[in-house]
Amino acid sequence: MDFLYILLLFVVGTVAGFTNVMAGGGSALSLPVLIFMGLDSALANGTNRVAICIQNIIAIWGFRQQEVSQFRESFRLAVFTLPGGALGAWAAVQMNDVWFQRVLAVVMVGIVISMLLPKFQQKETVVLTQRRVWLSYLAMFGIGFYGGFIQVGVGFLLMAVLYHVLNLSLVHVNMHKVFIVFIYTLPAIAVFIATGNVNWSLGLSLAAGNAAGGWIGSYATVKGGEKIIRYVLIVGITLMAIKLLNIF
Repeated sequence: MDFLYILLLFVVGTVAGFTNVMAGGGSALSLPVLIFMGLDSALANGTNRVAICIQNIIAIWGFRQQEVSQFRESFRLAVFTLPGGALGAWAAVQMNDVWFQRVLAVVMVGIVISMLLPKFQQKETVVLTQRRVWLSYLAMFGIGFYGGFIQVGVGFLLMAVLYHVLNLSLVHVNMHKVFIVFIYTLPAIAVFIATGNVNWSLGLSLAAGNAAGGWIGSYATVKGGEKIIRYVLIVGITLMAIKLLNIF
């Protein structure tokens, strides 16, 4: 494997890992880069999961080191994503390249739009009701399916549910998010491995960067460091969406 590919994937992975932990949408950078390197959609999707898995292990550790962790609550939410994650990954390996890239392009445009919306504001209190908890469980299944299928932008969906449905502070949103993504990634990556859709050399190169970015992101303040990356992502994702849709 060319050294420049390794270096590129490490840099992309670092940005993607940091962005995934701080907000979301990092796979909108890494997944198209893998496709542009010549991987078909299913292989790129599966390879990206290696990086996502390792990134979130490191991020969970980072939050734990800062004494910000609620493993029991995180797992209670994450368990509902497991069947959806496996089904979504199965659907992804069945879809042909053309349609997958079209779906990916549409999702990335949606991410750009979401980045232009007002940013979440941190709440001081946590208010949980039984109705909200069960609604969150139902949402977790759908998020698991989406995450298993395409992954790109799943962080924004999780933030919306954890913040608006469960009324969690942004710090706890990110803490739960990395744990939930790690859990549903396990059955998803198992499907990709079983179907031969993982390039380990590229995946581990990307994972090294994602791990570094995930570690930095877990230690960064939840309000700092996002602004420049958000604008860079808007430009980069827009260009990638244009490329995937073959507009030019």
